[in-house]
Amino acid sequence: MFLKDENVIVLDFLSTGHAAGRKEAIAQVIGEKYFSLLEIVIKPGVSVKNGDKLYIGEGKREIVDHIKRRINSNELTSFAKSEVPFLVERIVNENEAKFVEIFNTAHPVSTRMHQLELLPGIGKKHMWSIIEERKKGKFKNFEDIKTRINLIPDPKGSIVKRIIQEIENEDERYRLFVAGKPREY
Repeated sequence: MFLKDENVIVLDFLSTGHAAGRKEAIAQVIGEKYFSLLEIVIKPGVSVKNGDKLYIGEGKREIVDHIKRRINSNELTSFAKSEVPFLVERIVNENEAKFVEIFNTAHPVSTRMHQLELLPGIGKKHMWSIIEERKKGKFKNFEDIKTRINLIPDPKGSIVKRIIQEIENEDERYRLFVAGKPREY
């Protein structure tokens, strides 16, 4: 079983599809919860624009005809690639509590590596500061982290960078935010 997004955000809309493929309206999208990259087919006569939020869950879909396929970051159009950082930041901003929770609950992934160390700009020193500080009380938001942890780089920026890193590298060994490709057995 692999994790599925119910809502996606449009990165790019190709009203006539790919040059070599069928002539169908396609949108390249990013999942709102698991950051899955997908190509979806839009119902005939419907138009969408980048930044639109669309429902792709199991229920009745108003705009989306079907999910065409899962794609990787190399298959995104150049416009879609340029939109990824902005939309990832938007998703993080809209769900700040969810992403702050990683600072409250992160744990070791091996005997030598901690989840916090997977975030760009956070090494052993910051990791130990975060662990000690969270014993005093949960972090409430990104500003609280910056206030309580001495000289920490931008915690929201670290989350955004890590998500983009996981999106761009399908073979990432440790994943904190992005659903990986389904395993083949």
